[in-house]
Amino acid sequence: MSARGPVVLVGLPGAGKSKVGRLLAERLGVSHIDTDALVVERERRDIAEIFASDGEAAFRAMETEVVAQALTNEAVVSLGGGAAATPAVRDLLAGHTVVYIDAPHEELVRRTASKTHRPLLAEDPSGTLARLRTEREPHYRSVATIVVESGPGPVDDVVTAIAQQLEHS
Repeated sequence: MSARGPVVLVGLPGAGKSKVGRLLAERLGVSHIDTDALVVERERRDIAEIFASDGEAAFRAMETEVVAQALTNEAVVSLGGGAAATPAVRDLLAGHTVVYIDAPHEELVRRTASKTHRPLLAEDPSGTLARLRTEREPHYRSVATIVVESGPGPVDDVVTAIAQQLEHS
């Protein structure tokens, strides 16, 4: 990985960016960085609280700063679901290895249904995920150098698919 720098994971909420990121980092022998966790650590508030008190635009500015910081590391970097929709983040991703983890709608709904830490999915998760896919998928595809599918199968299958593609890139 040293010649390539970080491997960045993008995708919709529930695609598995954090879980896949942890396992892929372990497999590659590097650290894992979750940019949402960096924002929470830096701000000492959870994302829902940041959205409620400061708004989404302020969160996206914070997110852009931590993405820039994370990309300086040799690591697997899991971005928040909306990060790639921010033009400044897309600019930062240019020239990096970016993996778009795509998952079917029904799988995303299943994975996110009981989660309370996703402020954008608080009401109508299915409708919101459908809208987010329409809005964000073009951005994911525009930054992706690798695309992998993530279905109901074992997460290790996704990790293996990414690792194999990294070996051949």
